[in-house]
Amino acid sequence: MSDTPDPAVSHVLGALRAQLGHLEKLVEPELHAAESAERQIGPAWRRATAGENRLPVAAIVTVAIVLQVALPAHLNLGPTGLLPGLEGALLIGLVAANPRHIDRTSTALRVASVTLIAVISVANAWSSWTLVTGLVNGTEGENARRLLTAGASIYLTNIIVFSLWFWEWDRGGPVARARAVRPYPDFLFPQMAQPDLAPRDWTPKYFDYLYTSFTNATAFSPTDTMPLAIWAKMLMLVQSAVALVTIGLVVARAVNILK
Repeated sequence: MSDTPDPAVSHVLGALRAQLGHLEKLVEPELHAAESAERQIGPAWRRATAGENRLPVAAIVTVAIVLQVALPAHLNLGPTGLLPGLEGALLIGLVAANPRHIDRTSTALRVASVTLIAVISVANAWSSWTLVTGLVNGTEGENARRLLTAGASIYLTNIIVFSLWFWEWDRGGPVARARAVRPYPDFLFPQMAQPDLAPRDWTPKYFDYLYTSFTNATAFSPTDTMPLAIWAKMLMLVQSAVALVTIGLVVARAVNILK
């Protein structure tokens, strides 16, 4: 038998190879275009996405207001109920103006949001200062249970306050993040450093900042989320210092009373 291939079979194989080559040339630019588009789109936190849900933030702010109301009257700044009432009014206004998703670009809404956080911050700073100075001067902390309750309230409010500042300022705030206005983050979350560990639609939400604030207040240092901007580092420094002083003095006084 001859090893020479059949001319008809060779012709068919040659035609198939030619067609395959032609198809590869047609498909190759489309594949390159798809890969290029995917690179340009990038992770969700770097492109425009839907606005963040308003409910989690509103719920946490409500918790902070309740914690302030529960404090003894002498630890509150101003007449009883004045600042919590102002905070509640600002919160109701923000929810009414933008109830579902935080996606409206409005100077008035941004000012109202920052004012709300600032009022909670000032009120909690006053409570913390009054408690600490009272412990140092020996005029505070005669009852261990009340002392621990007040200290826990101030400590938890401190966590909430700084989580709100982190959330409000990171990359220009929630609306700016949703619109991808700023490409570079102020906080580096693990999902940003290792995108393969998160879905492509992952973006930092409020509870990511709440967790960051909680770990910073308990460990007195950043854990899995690193501050990149100077303002973020300074805020975390202040939060750790306040938490350390509050916990140290309150626990030490409570232990002495219990003994």
